[in-house]
Amino acid sequence: MARVDRTGPRDRGDLGPVATAAGSPAGELPDGIGSQTLDRGLLVLEAVTEAQEPLSVADLADRTGLHRSIVYRMVRTLEHHRLLSRAADGRYRPGARLAVLARTVFPSLRTAAASPLVELARRTGMTAFVVVPEGDLAVTLDVEEPRRSLAHVSYRPGVQHPLSAGAPGLAILAGRAPVEGERPEVEEARRRGWTRSHGEVIPGYRSCAAPVRDRTGACVGAICVVYVGDTPAEDLAPHLTAAARATEDALAGA
Repeated sequence: MARVDRTGPRDRGDLGPVATAAGSPAGELPDGIGSQTLDRGLLVLEAVTEAQEPLSVADLADRTGLHRSIVYRMVRTLEHHRLLSRAADGRYRPGARLAVLARTVFPSLRTAAASPLVELARRTGMTAFVVVPEGDLAVTLDVEEPRRSLAHVSYRPGVQHPLSAGAPGLAILAGRAPVEGERPEVEEARRRGWTRSHGEVIPGYRSCAAPVRDRTGACVGAICVVYVGDTPAEDLAPHLTAAARATEDALAGA
């Protein structure tokens, strides 16, 4: 099956070295905040999980901005804890322990969205995924690729981009109360219950999304599809909103 491959950090506009959550360059935490060693290890782990293929120590040094000797120490420690796995050629990929840890993240939403994502991918023939807000970022929580499709976009959990760019983030913002100065697209999405974007996160890629709310009415994420082509967003909207409602129903019954 042919796929449109999606490769890690380059998909976020080739932002260069990874930055910390506080906005500091790699390995440079603000004074008195946290552990520099832990910060560096997490930067390496994030770089590996966002990549589409295994990465060498040199690759990781380039992506994180850390010295190779530091990266080497980090990957050995992460490998020891089974958070990374080393391939025969010496490159690193996500380890089995990560899958165990991932199952504890947003367990209710992951469970509630599982069946709706499968159905959405089947009905649209597109890659479906659920996104959650994390600060000012939209982070991919889970992905379901269509099982019978000649070509589709390959996507991975952990991919992130600003809430203010791309349909997934705009859908989450639309699920919240209006704020002054928000994009017109957010207001429009709030009115019709879904939104779309083209090339805002990755040039040439289209995405559509609908917000998901919990039983209290708070927006906890968005159900989305990503694709390359000219399928009208209006044709996808009924499938997206149905998947979002099914997820909400499952959350309410959890």
